[in-house]
Amino acid sequence: MNYLRSSLILISACTTAMAADGWSDLFNGKDLDGWVQRGGKAVYAIEDGCVVGTSTLNTSNSFMCTGRDYGDFILEYEFKVDPRLNSGVQIRSQSSSSSEELEWDGKKINIPADRVHGYQIEIDPNPKQNRWWTGGIYDEARRGWLYPGILGGEGKQFGDQGRKIFKQGDWNKVHVEAIGDSIKTTLNGTPCASIKDSMTPSGFIALQVHAIGSDKSVEGSQVRWRNIRIKEVKSSALIEAPARNALTAAEKAAGWTLLWNGKTSEGWRSAHGPDFPKAGWKMEDGILSINETGGAESAAAGDIITDKKYSDFELSVDFKITPGANSGIKIFVDPSINKGEGSAIGPEFQILDDVRHPDAKLGRDGDRTIGSLYDMITAPATKKVNPIGEWNNARILSEGKHVTFWLNGVKTVEFERGSKEWRDLVAISKYKIWPNFGELPEGHILLQDHGNQVFYQNIKIRDFAKK
Repeated sequence: MNYLRSSLILISACTTAMAADGWSDLFNGKDLDGWVQRGGKAVYAIEDGCVVGTSTLNTSNSFMCTGRDYGDFILEYEFKVDPRLNSGVQIRSQSSSSSEELEWDGKKINIPADRVHGYQIEIDPNPKQNRWWTGGIYDEARRGWLYPGILGGEGKQFGDQGRKIFKQGDWNKVHVEAIGDSIKTTLNGTPCASIKDSMTPSGFIALQVHAIGSDKSVEGSQVRWRNIRIKEVKSSALIEAPARNALTAAEKAAGWTLLWNGKTSEGWRSAHGPDFPKAGWKMEDGILSINETGGAESAAAGDIITDKKYSDFELSVDFKITPGANSGIKIFVDPSINKGEGSAIGPEFQILDDVRHPDAKLGRDGDRTIGSLYDMITAPATKKVNPIGEWNNARILSEGKHVTFWLNGVKTVEFERGSKEWRDLVAISKYKIWPNFGELPEGHILLQDHGNQVFYQNIKIRDFAKK
């Protein structure tokens, strides 16, 4: 995606990027000054301005580590790897001279002395294994796979994506954002892993050469890194909460923009015409709200949609509902599809008072409850919902045809638009009358008027397809 592309021109040699706009080079292109090796005895060397790690028989995982720790940051690097070799880059990692014992999810985790442990951004190119999980997040020496794994992601879908975007035998670029309890990765411009986890807030960065045991067929396989740079951001724990409808420095650095400016209707219009509704929607004190008009669907002021269309994006919206309220956030909307009564058509993140609104008991198996893909996929009962009158956060990530919903940081549903499973769900939903429902390559984002009072703020987006 263009928003992640470096402005630097890469030439054939492994030159090092110059620090600019807050970026600092972690590797000087000449030697490993400031780095320290931990763990196994794999060989690290410098060739043509690249760090080259070479696998070695009968040694444990090896790590070339930064001499200092990093907390909140954005990290970028490029790598090229022998398809026989597993590798990765550790972030927020640690190693202690004494053994440690951690407890997580009711289980005890024992970490031996001097064992490097922490988050690893995976390099996983092995065509023989046919897994393709590069850009995933592995918890070295602790919990194993986090994404895809216990903190999100579906292995087959992740592997299918990885097979398409990984460049075998060529340079690959990784972008990592570790800010607060959020860790996100991107491989060659495509969003990959996204987790929320606070086990380790800071630690060193390390280049891993995976152990190969006594397998002589893999001996001497290599992984190379170049253009390793980092931009540190202020820890969210050390700064005040951002103002309403404003972006922090970290968010700006990560590519977020405001989708609503907190003051005017700029960027938005009615789903039924080119202008913003003259009444019904109100903007006051940095809050966008829709008036109570009796609960009818898009019968008063009507839905509002973005002027622009979006395809690959990450959307974050804070919302607050009143007792018995119903609303929703729709994506891939084409307002011309439904010219009759009711709301414009598109896949919907349901916003609802599950206790008081009758919709919670309609549909199938609760698929009209808050956080669900409306009338299609039910959000889990373990979802986190803040009380009526308090703010909640909806997050929607669209990666090609794959879409994931989160409610207050907890994943509720994920789906593949246009897949057989998707079309089977459409066929038994209220959307079966709309051909190719939800399969547009791009569409508007919509906030729904369902005749109940609902409040919105902090509407932010990262447009991965932005040119």
